[in-house]
Amino acid sequence: MSDSMAIAQSFAAMQAASTQQALQTQMLRQQTQGDQAIVALLQQSNEQMQAVLPAGQGQAVDITA
Repeated sequence: MSDSMAIAQSFAAMQAASTQQALQTQMLRQQTQGDQAIVALLQQSNEQMQAVLPAGQGQAVDITA
């Protein structure tokens, strides 16, 4: 195998690794955004439920009762 062929193969492997890393990074960003959206929905739901419940309910649960 010639040196130019080895260099080309090495370059192609580096490009593939770089592309894979970029895709993984983007997937993590999207997953993080999805997780943040879920947290926001849960917080909003919690606030709405507390607004609906009578005073004193929904704050603590006594599991021994």
